[in-house]
Amino acid sequence: MATVIEDVREETGIAADGNQFLTFSIGNEEYGIDILKVQEIKGFVPTTRIPNSPPHVTGVLNLRGTIVPVIDLRLRLGMPLAEYGTFTVIIVLAVNAKVVGAIVDAVSDVLTIPDTDVQSPDLAIGPDVRFIDGIARAADKLVILLDAEALLRQEELAAPDGAAEL
Repeated sequence: MATVIEDVREETGIAADGNQFLTFSIGNEEYGIDILKVQEIKGFVPTTRIPNSPPHVTGVLNLRGTIVPVIDLRLRLGMPLAEYGTFTVIIVLAVNAKVVGAIVDAVSDVLTIPDTDVQSPDLAIGPDVRFIDGIARAADKLVILLDAEALLRQEELAAPDGAAEL
């Protein structure tokens, strides 16, 4: 006899051995971030630039009275800058009592990815994988799973004196 939780998982398609990820695109690639780190998704709005910020920090925005630093994930991941379009959004992440906005090209879906479909980012060709938790197979595509805590931790380290306090 199945439990109530197992019945709900079957009806909703939630895997018992997986985690949920918000997936989004940057360029032609698909990325995912743990859904538990996502506070909200906000339509793109211009930010207020802060002097002496790293290039990937676009500025800050006022989110219901809270000043939130915003990074462009394209720049943070070493990709070229692209124009913001109608599908561009800011994913507001809450990590270790810090709130940061991340600009992405478009939000795709929320996927439940079984742990068995995630592989380690240890690649022999030597790319910088400090922000990558793993690479997952989802249907016919690969999804690069980002580590929100590493993105924020590196963000604080790269910020000029005092900017991490925003």
